[in-house]
Amino acid sequence: MFSYPKYKKKIYFSKMHGLSNDFMVVNCINQDFHPTSITIKELSNRYTGIGFDQLLLVEKTHNSLFDFNYRIFNANGNEVEQCGNGARCFGLFLLLKQLTNKEKISVSTKKRRLIIYFINNNLIKVNMEEPDFKLDNIELSKNILCKNFSVNILNDSLTCSIVSIGNPHCVITVQNIKNAPVNIIGNTIEKKSIFLQGINVGFMQIINRNYIKLRVYERDVGETQSCGTGACAAVAVGIAKNLLANKVKVDLLGGTLIIEWKGLGHPLYMIGPAQHVYDGYIYI
Repeated sequence: MFSYPKYKKKIYFSKMHGLSNDFMVVNCINQDFHPTSITIKELSNRYTGIGFDQLLLVEKTHNSLFDFNYRIFNANGNEVEQCGNGARCFGLFLLLKQLTNKEKISVSTKKRRLIIYFINNNLIKVNMEEPDFKLDNIELSKNILCKNFSVNILNDSLTCSIVSIGNPHCVITVQNIKNAPVNIIGNTIEKKSIFLQGINVGFMQIINRNYIKLRVYERDVGETQSCGTGACAAVAVGIAKNLLANKVKVDLLGGTLIIEWKGLGHPLYMIGPAQHVYDGYIYI
């Protein structure tokens, strides 16, 4: 009978998704798991690994203000600041694994505090804190003094809006997202030297004041089926420009989110589903 070498470590995980944005979730509270970027790349490979958009780690917190620590890694091994769809899956994971019995929990991310509310078994609401238009928290190679700026792409000038939802987003309003060259423009903007750590790029089509359609190019990943923080960023920009109401339905390729925001000085809320796919283990 074949046996794995003793240096291999058995790691238990869950595969989850939020509107088809998929994750490998690992409980690091009772497992010693410290993956390198090479390991994450191998695990994220959809042909030879588990396959996922992001790796989510559940960790203990040493701060009494929080219940857990939440870490996010993109498929290429880079740690990122935030993931909205991941936050909902993170919350559902805690329930399924009986790591909490609270109706709401507070978790710390790389740069923000999130409050996760459990509405029912797979519908979860997240307080994403207030969107940041000041740009102080976005690493830029030069100062941008206004919310809007222009970039020249494909011999055309595009007007973009920048906002941070704990991670950086560039939002572009388009007439029809079906025709938007998401990967070409997204990749070009992400690689712009002005964005030192890259940036996510959202393409928003406004249907009416309560309804938008959205496609998102995520940095390090490319276009994904959905992006929770991208939905938050697009709605925040729309409300800040008085183009949208305070409660907006967002249709992404993978499904629908509800975003609520009363405007400056208030936190933004994201409401949507999370799904558990399967549990497994792998030898590292």
